[in-house]
Amino acid sequence: MINIAGVVSIVLFYVLILVVGIWAGRKKQAGNDSEEEVMLAGRSIGLFVGIFTMTATWVGGGYINGTAEAIYTSGLVWCQAPFGYALSLVFGGIFFANPMRKQGYITMLDPLQDSFGERMGGLLFLPALCGEVFWAAGILAALGATLSVIIDMDHRTSVILSSCIAIFYTLFGGLYAVAYTDVIQLFCIFIGLWMCIPFAWSNDHVRSLSDMDVDWIGHVEPKQRWFYIDYGLLLVFGGIPWQVYFQRVLSSKTAGRAQLLSYVAAAGCILMAIPPVLIGAIAKATPWNETDYKGPYPLTVDETSMILPMVLQYLTPDFVSFFGLGAVSAAVMSSADSSVLSAASMFARNVYKLIFRQKASEMEIIWVMRVAIIVVGILATIMALTIPSIYGLWSMCSDLVYVILFPQLLMVVHFKKHCNTYGSLAAYIIALVIRLSGGEALLGLPALIHYPGYDVETQTQLFPFRTMAMIISLVTLVFVSWWSKMMFESGKLPPSYDYFRCVVNIPEDVQRVGEPSESGEQLSVMAGPLARSYGAATMAGKDERNGRINPALESDDDLPVAEARRMNEQTAQAQVQKMLSSATGKAGGGGGQMGQGSMATMPAAVQDNTAF
Repeated sequence: MINIAGVVSIVLFYVLILVVGIWAGRKKQAGNDSEEEVMLAGRSIGLFVGIFTMTATWVGGGYINGTAEAIYTSGLVWCQAPFGYALSLVFGGIFFANPMRKQGYITMLDPLQDSFGERMGGLLFLPALCGEVFWAAGILAALGATLSVIIDMDHRTSVILSSCIAIFYTLFGGLYAVAYTDVIQLFCIFIGLWMCIPFAWSNDHVRSLSDMDVDWIGHVEPKQRWFYIDYGLLLVFGGIPWQVYFQRVLSSKTAGRAQLLSYVAAAGCILMAIPPVLIGAIAKATPWNETDYKGPYPLTVDETSMILPMVLQYLTPDFVSFFGLGAVSAAVMSSADSSVLSAASMFARNVYKLIFRQKASEMEIIWVMRVAIIVVGILATIMALTIPSIYGLWSMCSDLVYVILFPQLLMVVHFKKHCNTYGSLAAYIIALVIRLSGGEALLGLPALIHYPGYDVETQTQLFPFRTMAMIISLVTLVFVSWWSKMMFESGKLPPSYDYFRCVVNIPEDVQRVGEPSESGEQLSVMAGPLARSYGAATMAGKDERNGRINPALESDDDLPVAEARRMNEQTAQAQVQKMLSSATGKAGGGGGQMGQGSMATMPAAVQDNTAF
């Protein structure tokens, strides 16, 4: 029978989230429907809200449920997600946050498309999209099961209701709504779970955690060491190339703040993992057949995946479990809205605009993104209701993000000159083949290659083949890029064979707006501080590459526009004086006449600079 009090508490909580989401959406500037305003909250996320929304990158429904499950089934040493994701934020802050924010990109795929072209970027979009959609579907499914355990609510109803609310306020407010609801949701997670712990710990059925029979620490067998390392590296480096992370990075006011938020959020991930760790340990110390639990014992896989809501249901009073249920619901919605917005943003900008409609207006892109939010939300909801192994799908996509996207993002951010489209495509194919050849037991995908140490009984690859695939992908990217460049530039392959037009067969319009010459007097004026500013405030405007707008000249707001204007004017005046002095010296005694005519013969761009 449905628990009415529980339903009322959930409805009240959902109303709170909805109201906060709508209020946050109103913070968007009236009439400003630009990509930056909707996708990145105008790059104006403050420090306090930024810390919460960056922490919510990983702290969600899957995070707290998965942590409790890992503690119960395998022990603390196998609970790698909190430490792995925290380290991913640290490494993301050290190596990626600063250059990505300084370049002013709008999505994670922008640098990939700048280097490899729009269509290759569209191909790289696929693993990113699947990861986001399956992640949202998985946590929505977990929420449905949680509500069915605690308040006996139909899981289909709970999944549909939760997804509709998350989609609505995300559609209404964009990243503003996502960020501000993250603050409420993280507070609910922290307070709700900590409120449940004392009641669960003091339950008469729970044994002491120091009992020798309660092994909640766990251990790693010698044959599993390489598998352990492989999975740890997957979490650390595979946790970087996700749009949900870079959405927060690119929405920061400055590059320095993006780094700071990454480091603080890493500590937040560890802090937020403490309650589910304790709940998992309490569950491990509980003989469930002595409680009101009537299911199979020892617990099966289906039950262990719901270990957190089981603790809330059977080890705490009803009024306390409702607070915990609010925490779980908050965690799920915190993850679902971010994933839906991330997938929709990448589709609208990196697929629709840059591949199919390069001349689309910003308003058109915003409407495409809104439609994509609805479509992605519907897809995630359908998957949550119909596909039994959502976690298996997400696990596979997470692996693909690690082996395919990480090496390519690393190269385009730090070693852009050493990679091209040919290397990118070859690395993509190689990584995909190697990962699929390893199989996936959760999906029933057989292993085509049995690497050393393959466990036939559990169908598990103990060899670190994921990390091997990532390294081979990275090496392939560098080698094929170098080889193709060498073959074309040496003349061994004619320019007509450069099908991707990225080495020697480059269109004239791309060459015309290529890298500015350091020796050119006229272009050196354009390379002043203001050239780093963005949009209408700049004189130079946006740099165009490959027939589209390159977002790489976005302002990072470290340099105020007024200051940039002043410095650029000083640079222009200095260049003018230098050219006048040079011309006067060459003219000998005709300096006065030359001085009057110099402005007339001066390049138009310099005249514009001096006027500016």
